[in-house]
Order: sequence, then structure tokens, then C-alpha cells
Amino acid sequence: MNRLRKNCSRLFCRLTIISCAVPAILLASLYFVTSRTSAQQNSCVACHSTLEGALGEPARAFENDIHRSKGLSCNDCHGGNPARADKEGAKDRMWGYVAKPTAQQIPAFCGKCHSDAALMKKFNPSLRVDQVQEYATSVHGRRLQGGDQKVATCVSCHGVHGIRAPNDPLSSVYAANVAETCSKCHSDPERMGGYGIAHDQYSRYKSSVHAKALYEKRDLSAPTCNDCHGNHGAVPPGIETVANVCGQCHGRQAELFQKSPHKAPFEKLQRGECLKCHNNHDIMPPTDAMAGVSEGSACTSCHSGDAGFAAAEKIGSGLGGLSAKIDEAKEILERAERAGMEVSRPKFELQDAIDGLTQARVLIHSASADEVGTAISPAMDVAAKSYTAGEGAFAELSYRRKGLAVSLVFILFLALLVYLKIRQIESEPEPFES
Repeated sequence: MNRLRKNCSRLFCRLTIISCAVPAILLASLYFVTSRTSAQQNSCVACHSTLEGALGEPARAFENDIHRSKGLSCNDCHGGNPARADKEGAKDRMWGYVAKPTAQQIPAFCGKCHSDAALMKKFNPSLRVDQVQEYATSVHGRRLQGGDQKVATCVSCHGVHGIRAPNDPLSSVYAANVAETCSKCHSDPERMGGYGIAHDQYSRYKSSVHAKALYEKRDLSAPTCNDCHGNHGAVPPGIETVANVCGQCHGRQAELFQKSPHKAPFEKLQRGECLKCHNNHDIMPPTDAMAGVSEGSACTSCHSGDAGFAAAEKIGSGLGGLSAKIDEAKEILERAERAGMEVSRPKFELQDAIDGLTQARVLIHSASADEVGTAISPAMDVAAKSYTAGEGAFAELSYRRKGLAVSLVFILFLALLVYLKIRQIESEPEPFES
């Protein structure tokens, strides 16, 4: 009986040990396998991170890549077997390994994900999936299909392993960086020389009113290269379409031009509509002189001694007169304000004249002196009224100063009388006391 008890006890102990050991062994094995698999899954990065130069840079750049932040890795683009630590196994072409795609392969290489609507919805449902198709219609895409190896492809603009989101200020396609990205090719005289394309667009753009708004005012809505030329479907705007391109932002001006007497001759002569007066890349801030007949006029390049010249002369003089009157009103009101006069109301009303001047400048695109005059006339009345208010403020100031001077003289006169009376009282002899 005792022997039976001992045997049962030994058996129980053995079972207890086994029941504790087996889970521990399984957990250790699972950890080892998981760790080994994890290490193998990162074999591309682990290997390339140890390399120098061009072979090591991709691994370092990939640290900030948007694809990495979405959970993608090297094999999602390049194929291969990341579970293999050896070079030959990792680069097994049976797993679709592609080391470096050619220029012709790149659109389809990127498009295998970016053209898959179902796949893209897992990462960014708002991202378009027609970029590759649009690229095929672009001047770059058509040349690439024709065998041109020098044209821009996806990686030319977006980069390769360090691709960032477009709203990242460090991204090559961030609004403030787009022009510089385009200039890498378009400012290269040797590259552009083969296509007969000028290479000074970027330097000209940097002097433009658009560039000043983008770079100095940090206005990210200001136009840059892709706003006019497109991005994936980039094409040079044709003469017959340039007004539509400019009209995306300058809608009112485009509408007026379409109804103006300039529309028909510009279409017939193919003069470039907006470009004739404003240029393209080096667009300068417009001035009132451009609409007149004096130095700097855009009108006199076509008109001389005809009805158009007379209209331009009338428009130019009207704009110049209104602008000068507004400046005069501003100046006198500011002087009155500095002098302490209350002129807030006429200053507020003067804004209507300034708005009228802005409206008149827009109406120039109608090429009608009468239409421009409809904005100038009431604005001129407001400016004149504001100037008169400034004159009135100075007249009141003068009146106050004269009144103050008279009051001071009267007060001094009274003070003098008081002083004399006191002296008189002090000089009288004291009455004799008995």
C-alpha cells in the first residue's frame, strides 16, 4: 500500500513538472521563431543599412518614406523574399524580384498599387487611382512611350525611397517646392536643348507676382508650375487654351475678356490672349499705366490713333485720376488724424472708392471705356467727399486753435487785471487806529 502511494506521488510530480515545462518550452520556441521571422522580414533593411554610398542610402531614406509609415516594405515594390537572410534567396526572381526598374517600367511599377482602387482604399480612400492613365496623356508620358529615356517619370518628381506626403513641407511636391522640383530638369540647358525648350522658366517665375505671393507671403494657393501645366497630365498650355488656364483663378477677368472686342482678333491672330499683356512665367504686378497710352502701356503695342487708342487713353486717364484722388484723400485724412481730429467715418467711406478702383481695374478686360467709367465715376465722388471731409477737419482744427488763442488772451487779460488789483490793494496805506 505504501509502495503504491509512493509510485502515485512520483507519477503526480512527473506530470506536474511536464505540465509546467511544456508550455514554457512552447513559449520559448514561439519567441525564437517569431524573433527569427521578424529578423528575416527586415533582412533587406538590415543588410542595406550596413552598406555605404548608393547601396546604403535607400535604407536610410526609407525611414521617412510615407510607404513605410503605412506598413509597406521593400518587397512590396521590389519583390523578392525578405524571409531569406542570404542574398541569393532574398533576390529570388521566382518571388518577382526587380532590382531597379527602367524608365519605361516605372509608371506601371508604381501603378500596380496606385491604379488599384480596392488596394488604395485600405491606405487612402481619397487618393486618385488614375494617375498612370493621366500620365500617359502627358507630354512626358507620350515621349516615354516613344522610347525617350530622359523624360520625367514618377520618381523624377516624387523621389524613390524617401517619398513624403504632398502636404509635408519637406516633400518634393509640396506647393512651395514644386517649381524647384520641375527646375531640376527644366533649368538644365543641355537637357532642354535637345527638345528646343527654353531653360529660363524657373528664374523668370521667381521674379513674378505669383512667386512673391508663394515664397514671401507663404500663400500656398498662389500658382506654381502644376497649377497651370497640370501634374501627372502635364502639358504646355496652347495659345487657344491659355485664357482658360488663367481663368481658373482669374474668373471675372476671363469672363469679361470673352465678351470683349479683343476676343475675335486674338483668336484670329493667335496672339496668346492673356500672354500678350501679362507674359507667362514672369508675370509682373499689373499697373494702371498698362491700360493707358503713356510709358509702360500694353495697349500701344497694337493701337495707334484708332478707336482703341482713344479708349485706352480715356481708361488710363480715368484710372490715374481716381488713384491720385484716393491718395490725396488718404494723405489729408491721415494728417488730420495725427492732429487729433476725428476722421474715422470719412476714412471708412474712402474704402468704397478703393473698392471702386479695384473694380475699374478688373473691368479693363472688357476693353470698354464706358464700362470702366461706370466704376470710376461713383468712386471719384466718394474720394472727393472724403477729401472734402479732410479739409473740413482742418478747418475745424483751425477754428479751434483760433478760439483757443482768443480764450488764452482773454484769460491772460483777466489774470493781469487781477494782478493789478492785488498790487493796488497791497499799496494802499493801512487805516489809522486811535
